Amino acid sequence: MFVTAVDPRPAATTSYPTPLPDPSSLVGPSVRDVVKAYVGLTKPRIIELLLITTVPVMFLAAGGVPGLAVVAWTLIGGVLASGSANTINCVLDRDIDEQMRRTRRRPLPRHAVSPRSATIFGVVLGVLATLELGFLVNWLSSGLALAANLFYVFGYTMILKRRTVQNIVWGGIAGCFPTLIGWTAVTNDLAWTPIVLFGVVFFWTPPHTWSLAMRYREDYASVDVPMLPVVATPVATARQIMAYSVVMVLTSIALWPVADTGFVYPVAAIVLGVVFLREARALLLRAHTGADGAALRPMRLFHFSNIYLALLFIAAALDPLLR
Repeated sequence: MFVTAVDPRPAATTSYPTPLPDPSSLVGPSVRDVVKAYVGLTKPRIIELLLITTVPVMFLAAGGVPGLAVVAWTLIGGVLASGSANTINCVLDRDIDEQMRRTRRRPLPRHAVSPRSATIFGVVLGVLATLELGFLVNWLSSGLALAANLFYVFGYTMILKRRTVQNIVWGGIAGCFPTLIGWTAVTNDLAWTPIVLFGVVFFWTPPHTWSLAMRYREDYASVDVPMLPVVATPVATARQIMAYSVVMVLTSIALWPVADTGFVYPVAAIVLGVVFLREARALLLRAHTGADGAALRPMRLFHFSNIYLALLFIAAALDPLLR
């Protein structure tokens, strides 16, 4: 019988040093990254457009240069109110934002901010906006800003956006309120002038939004948001854009007799309107040729729509100064 000798020494093993963790993985986001994420929730580009339609109306209401204090407090309140509505919108739309190519880099889809933190942030901004406008401007302006926020959150985001092709038509009403807020901030009263400008923004919103939606049609289709370009042909969409553009231009010219402006504003309204209609017609002609998607070049109209609105309202502000 053979007995196998067992070596009492432990078997030699090959050991490797445990890799050290990457130091960057142990460090949380910087203060700059956190601030950038929260600012991103407010959608600064949308805020810029809203302010463009607020301040010029204040010049019209004052018949010249309004008080700098009321302009400053109105702007601060407008930024807070718009930031609040946009943040809540990001919270409610985070599921589809994560799937859409155009929005997947927003803070919530990137998990840079938690939904709970974003909700608290949005509510706090809304409360601050209401109180700031109420105490430092007037309660009429404050109430209008609050109404715009509630309509954007509940009317557009929660009810209209995912249910009807008319989502942006009626949901866009919230973006028209700055014309009323700017006027009432100076006068503490409403009049036909801001209502006409309200109409300009109302009829401007569908061409502006639908041209963008034509470019990102697949995005909206993938998340079942029934934007007009998703449920209608490019030709039908372009026809609707053309129709709203015509009414928008006519409404912009109507401000001339209503507000009794000088000649600076109507000349600007006519020139800008003609260019806008040419762009809308060009889009319609490209749609008739069978072009689709990027070949339609809808972003030409989208980008010009921003320029149009800015220059039109700047002309409205300059008119009383040059008279």
